[in-house]
Amino acid sequence: MKIAIMGIRGIPANYGGFETFAEELSTRLVQKGHEVTVYGRTNIINYKDSHYKGVEILLLPTISHKYFDTVAHTFLCVLDSFKRNFDVILICNSANAVFSLVPRLSGKKVAINVDGLEWQRDKWNAAGKLFYRVSEFLSTIFSDQVVTDSIFIREYYWKRFRKFSTFIPYGAPTEKVPTTEVLDQFKVKPGHYILYVSRMEPENNAHLVVKAFEHVKTDLKLVMVGDAPYSTDYIKKLKSTNDPRIIFTGYVFGKGYREFQSHAYMYVQATEVGGTHPALLEGMGFGNCVLANDVPEHREVIREAGPYFKTSDWNDLRDKMQYLVDHPDVVKQYQEKAVARIKEAYTWDRISDRYEDLFLKMNGGTKRK
Repeated sequence: MKIAIMGIRGIPANYGGFETFAEELSTRLVQKGHEVTVYGRTNIINYKDSHYKGVEILLLPTISHKYFDTVAHTFLCVLDSFKRNFDVILICNSANAVFSLVPRLSGKKVAINVDGLEWQRDKWNAAGKLFYRVSEFLSTIFSDQVVTDSIFIREYYWKRFRKFSTFIPYGAPTEKVPTTEVLDQFKVKPGHYILYVSRMEPENNAHLVVKAFEHVKTDLKLVMVGDAPYSTDYIKKLKSTNDPRIIFTGYVFGKGYREFQSHAYMYVQATEVGGTHPALLEGMGFGNCVLANDVPEHREVIREAGPYFKTSDWNDLRDKMQYLVDHPDVVKQYQEKAVARIKEAYTWDRISDRYEDLFLKMNGGTKRK
């Protein structure tokens, strides 16, 4: 098949979950014998070659603005797709649902990965929240297939729109990396830090993690990995902490990111909205004990393979962090359970097989034998 992926910033991944997903999926589909094109944004991707690990890279311009970046770029992508003979197009992000009808007019099959419930995020104003709510509805009528990355989100689409969606989660690697080059740059010792990874936005609760850790008695450090293009005031407030144990790294991708995940004492997943968070799966896959915010999406992934703290309760988060700091034997037990859970249901090979089956079905073919 000839497959296109759009609605993301592009690959090689250097930003977030959708980009990592696109890189992992597209390269595996190429290995299976398919022709795959991934669209990217010229203001994000600096990759100069026409192909990356066998995947064709098409870079198009966009409008660098909080509200227009994604939709402006996807609009250009679907226009470009008219002149290409793709069999299947995968559009990421429900915000792009309005464009999913366009390639269908030229006979192409379209699936949309709607991600989480974006309208719940505090960063959007009333108009932005309304736009996402309308986009959710449009995704159910304009596309051939809706893909949800968690059972919780799948149930939401069924209850709200009576739309059956295909559940395919994200994946994660399950092997640690031995190097510590980036840790050395930030003067962090392996096994002597607690890790947090996310976009620094209010609903991801970085402020709760900082506040809770400030009251934990330990000589471990707290490494805060992430940034956000439109949350400068929030990030500035986070960095105003007087605790010298807290380290803000900004964005870290690739090998450096894998190093931080591979050598943490434990990992904190404090996000509150969204579907299956890639960093959560990666934290588990790299063998971390994950202390997670107690929301349905996290329960779905972790099950009994990790501890939880009460949502928005920094006191409970502090207490759970302190307990895990004081009980390394418990941490080790959760580490083993986390890796087993990922191997059971969330490997990238398993995820790419399920997407291939979906695309074959959409294209009138049959599943893999």
